[in-house]
Amino acid sequence: MTSAAEAISDIHDGATLMSGGFGLCGNPENLITALHQKGVKNLTIISNNCGTTELGLGVLLKSRQVKRMVSSYVGENKEFERQFLSGELEVELCPQGTLAERIRAGGSGIGGFYTPTGFGTKAAEGKETREIDGKWYVFEKPLLADFAIVRAHKADRWGNLVFRKTARNFSPLMCMAAKVTIAEVEEIVELGALEPDEIHVPGVFVRRIVQGRGYQKWIEQRTVRPRA
Repeated sequence: MTSAAEAISDIHDGATLMSGGFGLCGNPENLITALHQKGVKNLTIISNNCGTTELGLGVLLKSRQVKRMVSSYVGENKEFERQFLSGELEVELCPQGTLAERIRAGGSGIGGFYTPTGFGTKAAEGKETREIDGKWYVFEKPLLADFAIVRAHKADRWGNLVFRKTARNFSPLMCMAAKVTIAEVEEIVELGALEPDEIHVPGVFVRRIVQGRGYQKWIEQRTVRPRA
């Protein structure tokens, strides 16, 4: 695609969207900005968290473009916390490993799974539970989305993706669990330049790629030693 705006042009009001990233690491910065500028509303966003108050997905939350969040963590975003506690935002809190596995199940065509995580807590309320070999488990359903937006380190024109270190996080799972995956890429290379063994997501799971620009690569919390 020629631009991030073109790549997300059909993301509509009320869409369910998966967004790669862990805090501010691996955020699809260009695609988030394009969504903010488009003004699409009533989004359901599935992501580990919602960035910070001023950065990442937090920009969409602050501008009231998000109706519902499915997340593991609220902590670094004061607006997320405020909207959650005030009842302005629908929130489904999900243990982090369970969230990853629900996304993986969605992409793999698995109808659900049993996990001991969350049994006996609010996370299990309203869900099926079952005793297996003397241990209690909670049944969790898969997660699917209309669109996934991710940021990759490299891609070729076929859409094969390579992520860099921690920026990989949830993104490969999300690419499999969405009807349309949109990847912004730091570097687009020629066909054949990527070794098959280094590819994290095959192009069959990716519908669109766009060249990313102007990366800030935000840091959530910076801690340094005092100078001697």
